[in-house]
Amino acid sequence: MDARSIRVPEESIRENYKSALGIMNRAESPAAKDAAAAPGVARFIVPGATSAPVRTQGAGGGTLEHVLRGEGDDPLLAPERHAILVEARRAIAVGTTIGEMVVEPLGFLDLGMRNRNGTLHGADLDRFRALVRVKALVSVFAAAAHLSTMLQASPAGEPADLGEIPLTSSSDSLSWFSRSLAASVRDVPDADLHAAVARACADVMDRAEREAHSAMGEHAAAFASATYAVEADSFHLSGFSRPGAKRKTSLAVQFKKPEEVVGNHIAKAQALRLAKMMACHDFETGKNPFVDLGGFVFTFIGDGNPGTGKTTLIQMTAGLLKQYCDVGGYGFHYENFGVDNISEFQGKSGQNCKAFIDRVLDPRGIGFGTIDDVDQVAGKREDSRSSGGQQEVTAVLMDAFAGANTVVRGNCVFGMFSNYPEKVDPALRQRAGARWLVDGPQTREDYVDILALLLGKNHQIPVGEHDLFASQQIQKMVAQSYDTFSVPSDGKLLAVWERHVRAEGQPMTIASIGAYLHSIKEMDPRFTGRAIKNITDAIKFRAMDFDLPDDWFATPEAFMRLPYDRKLAMISELRKPITVPMILQEVNRYAESELRYADKSDDAEVDGIVRSMRNQSKARTIFAATAATGVEA
Repeated sequence: MDARSIRVPEESIRENYKSALGIMNRAESPAAKDAAAAPGVARFIVPGATSAPVRTQGAGGGTLEHVLRGEGDDPLLAPERHAILVEARRAIAVGTTIGEMVVEPLGFLDLGMRNRNGTLHGADLDRFRALVRVKALVSVFAAAAHLSTMLQASPAGEPADLGEIPLTSSSDSLSWFSRSLAASVRDVPDADLHAAVARACADVMDRAEREAHSAMGEHAAAFASATYAVEADSFHLSGFSRPGAKRKTSLAVQFKKPEEVVGNHIAKAQALRLAKMMACHDFETGKNPFVDLGGFVFTFIGDGNPGTGKTTLIQMTAGLLKQYCDVGGYGFHYENFGVDNISEFQGKSGQNCKAFIDRVLDPRGIGFGTIDDVDQVAGKREDSRSSGGQQEVTAVLMDAFAGANTVVRGNCVFGMFSNYPEKVDPALRQRAGARWLVDGPQTREDYVDILALLLGKNHQIPVGEHDLFASQQIQKMVAQSYDTFSVPSDGKLLAVWERHVRAEGQPMTIASIGAYLHSIKEMDPRFTGRAIKNITDAIKFRAMDFDLPDDWFATPEAFMRLPYDRKLAMISELRKPITVPMILQEVNRYAESELRYADKSDDAEVDGIVRSMRNQSKARTIFAATAATGVEA
């Protein structure tokens, strides 16, 4: 369970099994145990489970068990039908428990007691009625989401239309849910049962989400900001976001091969390493050797001008991960969080982002989450032009990437991409452990290679004097790229470097490198302890910067299915030593990226001020002219 989630106690779920079975055993609309006699809130008591199902015919055409049993005389249900009944009971118990957990901290029990005693009036009575609706809506949504998640089936068929969800009590809404299931599986063959139930659950979640903003009122934001976790089922509920929704499959993502990425040598090499690192995750222990040994990149930011290849890099990384997961038999989930997830409703954007984070973090598979155009999705906290939704997303991302409860298992990674990283909130940007400069093709050879690649083979034009794709040999080019950072190229950082070398000589020890870092801090106060952590993470990544043999990932038995300790030992044997040049290169890489972002941000702010001053000057000139002539412009 993610440490940021609220645990749903298993004992509470099991305590609700009896009432869940009682709900399922009634075909007619049940009444609420949580609503008591008062004007507009009827007093009902949920009966316990009976020894045999009540087979009356109501709006839903009988109980779920009655419909699943059909016309046969066998007192026992077929295994696949019995499994649906068992899962439905647990889903209703889960829904009941989560509903109780949502409203009880809001004074629900005390209000209910006063209502039963006839002492609840005025505003308190209105509040109790509102909480009854909240509990009903949360309970039915959670039950439908849980059942849908457990069945793992694609919705098919037409859902039964039993009207809108009754919100007079949670028992009413859950009984309505049970009748919806019963109506949806009537006369459905065994092979289609799961799909029919999934369709009914999807319809219930649709209806609940439509009702949410009006029925939840002031409580919507609080529910949206929390995640409820049922550990035994690996089930997470984040507001009214459906677990597993908006997942992209291999059909929805256009994957790229590494040879189709030209230029971007360091970023390409790190993406190749990262894909293999994630494929080393051990699902038996829930650990990854690269997390234990150091060097795993949990978050990174890629920046570059438009058209330099950020999307291609994403497609390549996702394609490699999918390929490795197919070999290992692992589940793979790729998802992008974009501007379409920003909502006009308060709390909804944060809820969408939280659900996105939880889907990528799902420990049952390998996850790759991207936030493309992060400068448009997450707003700067001090920027008055950022919407409330953008601010919500910034807060969620900051907590998820390096919050007090962040847990890195090594089964997933998050990448932020932007053409304008200087517009990203500095605190969020610094939570990116790695920096990928996506600068695209740079050399003459790069441009020849990309032209040949994009033209394809449907022509007879000779290549000429050029060794096609030789300059894309990754090890050679990456080594050259790293070497360029041995001495800073940024003017400000170069000045700091030269002063340090004159005063203390070439850094060769931890003390001298630390003094160089302190000199950078004096030049730029934004160079904080988090920057040092990111640099050391990058150094550890470099120490693990070796090619894991391809044959390790050709079959699952070669590496993926080995015991964790054996995986750890095999990877440890390949680890490189950490050297002074490696440390200095990573210090300069990181510092130059921060200075580049800061300079761009400052330049943009200055340009805005200059533009404003020019407009004011022009306005004053026009105003003076009109004042002199007495004619309006």
